[in-house]
Amino acid sequence: MRLLFVCVGNSCRSQMAEGIARHLGHEAASAGTHPATQVSANAIKVLASKGISTAELRPKSVDLFSADAFDMVISMGCGVSCPTMQIDQDWGLDDPVGQSLSVFEATANEIERRLSEL
Repeated sequence: MRLLFVCVGNSCRSQMAEGIARHLGHEAASAGTHPATQVSANAIKVLASKGISTAELRPKSVDLFSADAFDMVISMGCGVSCPTMQIDQDWGLDDPVGQSLSVFEATANEIERRLSEL
């Protein structure tokens, strides 16, 4: 399945979702409406602890993608609105930015759970 994960900063949730989805065998990308300058250190730590490569992860603008190239576009939450892109699902996950590693771990576990249901 080809999945695009969209959020605001593209530094935490959507990056973890991209990495986890790829690890599970999906074609995946992530993007933000206002991308950060780097991926969150805690997001990288959590993915690395799961044996997931983070080498290709970097914040990207949603403007670089077309929903037509994906089977599903998933908003991670925060009321992301992409007027040029239809969102198929909104997972409504709280943004862990600035929070503890355990919050990032819980978010990653929830992302894995939801991916297993697709």
